[in-house]
Amino acid sequence: QVQLVESGGGAVQAGGSLTLSCAASGRTISAVSMGWFRQPPGKEREFVAAITMIGGTRDYADSVKGRFAISRDNAQHTIYLRMNSLKPEDTAVYYCAAGARSILARSFDYWGQGTQVTVSS
Repeated sequence: QVQLVESGGGAVQAGGSLTLSCAASGRTISAVSMGWFRQPPGKEREFVAAITMIGGTRDYADSVKGRFAISRDNAQHTIYLRMNSLKPEDTAVYYCAAGARSILARSFDYWGQGTQVTVSS
């Protein structure tokens, strides 16, 4: 099992920035890839970004390309999501995910509890 704990959510005005963190513990060898999803109010959960822990290959949803950046710290088993130029439509609960599949599958086995991001206009 892999345990994931997110932090860094909060409220920000449009155009602002936030950085989310996700720390993995437990059987971290299973966290070959890690990523972020989000669930806006009243909508389904959607993919945001992912990264391979070895090699650092990245994948982004079209809606966040050029604004969000995912990074990793292998020593700390932690990933980050730097979110710039935030828009009200970025408001959502953001979830960290981890798994052993290729990031291109956008499919993960382990999930965090989520952290709220609210962007006001």
